[in-house]
Amino acid sequence: MEGMKGKDGMVTLSYPMLSKANYTAWSLKMRVYMLAHGIWEAVEPTDQKAVIDDKVDKVALATIYQAIPEDVLLAVAEKKTAKDAWEAIKTMSLGADRVKKARIQTLRSEFENLSMRETETIDELCMKLNGLVTNIRTLGETMEENYVVKKILRAAPAKFMHITSAIESIWKVG
Repeated sequence: MEGMKGKDGMVTLSYPMLSKANYTAWSLKMRVYMLAHGIWEAVEPTDQKAVIDDKVDKVALATIYQAIPEDVLLAVAEKKTAKDAWEAIKTMSLGADRVKKARIQTLRSEFENLSMRETETIDELCMKLNGLVTNIRTLGETMEENYVVKKILRAAPAKFMHITSAIESIWKVG
């Protein structure tokens, strides 16, 4: 999202565009943008019984429409609320429950099989693992930090044994 000041001092926003491959990052960014503008409640109310203000809902829906391509817009055009549009986009992007479970299984397998290459840095390994963990969590699966740290320690090559031993003693993962 780019912010540009107009002549009147107002900030105009350009939201991230959803693609076939970026739903996880897109949904995280959109959530933060909508929280910042006070319209996230229309998508995910904290109180399920609360009545969402019609103007807030329309602004949230317009915000979502700004961040989706035409083919997705046409698919959600019949949705009357921001919450319904968001859920439809989520379902389209993440797939049905069966597909979601298969995706989780694939991501978990990638996570478990990931190992650090000799030419790779610890930072690069952590970025890959973090990306996998974020995708897994976005699909609704839980993954404890302690488990992720253990994976980092297992994935590091033997030349880092002294570092992994120190981390194990600090984190008490064993």
